[in-house]
Amino acid sequence: MKTQTKTWFITGASKGLGLELVQQLLAKGENVAATSRNRSELEKIIADHANFLPLQMDLVNETNVKTAIDETISRFGRIDVVVNNAGYGLLGAVEELSDAEARQNFDVNVFGTLNVIRQALPQMRKQQSGQIFNVSSIGGYLGDFPGFGIYCATKFAVVGFSEALAMEVKPFNINVTSVLPGYFRTNFLNSDSLVTPKNIMADYKTTRESQQFHQDQMNNNQPGNPVKGVKAIIEAAENQNPPLHLFLGSDAYALAKQKMENMGTELENWKKLTVSTDF
Repeated sequence: MKTQTKTWFITGASKGLGLELVQQLLAKGENVAATSRNRSELEKIIADHANFLPLQMDLVNETNVKTAIDETISRFGRIDVVVNNAGYGLLGAVEELSDAEARQNFDVNVFGTLNVIRQALPQMRKQQSGQIFNVSSIGGYLGDFPGFGIYCATKFAVVGFSEALAMEVKPFNINVTSVLPGYFRTNFLNSDSLVTPKNIMADYKTTRESQQFHQDQMNNNQPGNPVKGVKAIIEAAENQNPPLHLFLGSDAYALAKQKMENMGTELENWKKLTVSTDF
């Protein structure tokens, strides 16, 4: 027996996991509102479909975001699942990156996501139902990647506010999940998705090595399969009790498990000093 058709609102839908998600959902007969900075890109990639609503949206312009949300509700009558997938990578040492470069990464990866959430929640509260997926990264759980400090900070922020948001909207029967992928074979490491600093500092050799590794060795050799990653997100959305944190990929699992073990060891090693500060 087929369940009720759901309406999905997906940002960053013209490439990568976002595009794969649009394609799989349309094949399942779901309603999909897909956003991109360039609507024509979506129209070229996805054939005209009765369940498909391509939208041009400026993520950092909340008025523009509201217009896209309103168009989705006008077309489909509701919003069941929001996937905040839009974002970009920034690879540069903390000292190398200018204030403007760092703020732009936060504007898109963090504040753009918050814009969508604020505009979608009134409809979800009205429905008393919904699911929000905020795409973070394994870099939102551990930040020991040279050159990815600011990017990781944006993704840590996504996980942090998602945890609080999950508690806030639980009374409205709305679920929130942070998605933390490892390396997936998308265009994320291509030059159009991974930004580097305008002012390079030669002293930061580990950062240059990290840049060379990601752009020349890891790119197109990522272990994660986007088709399977998207299937996992859809499966989580179909579960009545989706996870608060959804790690994707064997690499993400291994890195997260190691971080947990390291944190446990460090916590115990410094326990005496940690607990000495109480009255």
